[in-house]
Amino acid sequence: MKLTKRNVDKIIPGEKDAFHWDDELKGLGLKVTAAGKKIFVLQSRLNGSLKRFTIGTYGAPWTADAAREEAKRLLGEIVSGYDPHEEKRSRRHDITINEFAELYWEIACAHKKPLTVTNEKGLMKRHIAPLFGKMKVKEIRRADVQKFVNDVATGKTAAKVKTKARGLARVTGGKGSANRTLGLLSSMLSFAVEHEYRTDNPALGTKQFKLKQHDRYLNPQELERLGRALDAAEERGASLFAVAAIRFIAMTGCRKNEALTLQWSWIDFDHSIAKLPDSKTGQKVMHLGAAAVELIKSLPRMVGSPLIFSSASGGETPISLFKVWNEIRADADLEDLRIHDLRHNFASLAVSSGQSLYLVGKLLGHSQAQTTQRYAHLAPDPLREAANNVADMIGKNMGYEKEK
Repeated sequence: MKLTKRNVDKIIPGEKDAFHWDDELKGLGLKVTAAGKKIFVLQSRLNGSLKRFTIGTYGAPWTADAAREEAKRLLGEIVSGYDPHEEKRSRRHDITINEFAELYWEIACAHKKPLTVTNEKGLMKRHIAPLFGKMKVKEIRRADVQKFVNDVATGKTAAKVKTKARGLARVTGGKGSANRTLGLLSSMLSFAVEHEYRTDNPALGTKQFKLKQHDRYLNPQELERLGRALDAAEERGASLFAVAAIRFIAMTGCRKNEALTLQWSWIDFDHSIAKLPDSKTGQKVMHLGAAAVELIKSLPRMVGSPLIFSSASGGETPISLFKVWNEIRADADLEDLRIHDLRHNFASLAVSSGQSLYLVGKLLGHSQAQTTQRYAHLAPDPLREAANNVADMIGKNMGYEKEK
């Protein structure tokens, strides 16, 4: 059997590990474990001894064709008398964090969302690379990790980074950044252990910083000020799409990125829903209130752009809300308000109006019920309501009614 994609996909795991050998390229094989893992291998004689070399696990980047080409390369080295195991051992011994990161993105991130990979690469570039980049993977110790976390938290990696032709990102560090970067570093080091670049993960057990939960809600007066500031921004000539995107986030409770990447083809106007194919929690159906639907319908379609909230350059480049949002919240005297707080505000109003936590979780696209539990304290207390109702009924029957 030739090890093609079709044939590899058809192989069903047995009760024990099994090898399947390629009919065309001698030595190329596929190890299929009882758990269903499929690993390309090469078996050949070197200096009179039969040796087996691991090419890689089936899937990106090790497709059947890629594994075949790698097997041919390894066979060429073996014919020349070179042991691929020695090359691998040497590479593992000397690889730096910067070099290892490329391997991590290539293999470990094959099934991650593109946006997730982009964000992780940002953490790598802005925090890990400046402090750890040139250090060898095998040399990182627990004390190094703890110092790294403290350095990020205290702003040692703070910098101004050019992002686009005119873009400038301010990297500030801080405890939140330190926690997120520690998570990425730990994931990378676990990957290093799995692939035998080191024997342990020194990031495990490193304490994260305790962060205050930032739940900012808007009272009716603040909502009114925000609305007036949005109107004023539009009158001043601010981007119609930027202002509309902020209104949309406030009215739907969606994540900022979900709004900015929203496409016309994803909207089902008949059922007032948006089908998001690449949301943080997988495919998501966003339920749109009547006001949100009317907002979308009021917007012009930019030629050449699939996005509802298009940037001036068109295409698939999302619009930036940074400048417009800072102007709007300053005008509304809400300078402590983040765009993400509009999502919290949506949830708080939904729960306090009597909507169940289950329904609110569905509206927000939470994949786990405990995520919505942070709003539980805002829900009406059913025990207090029951006690009031029964006490009022008994008091009325007894002729005792307290003036309200």
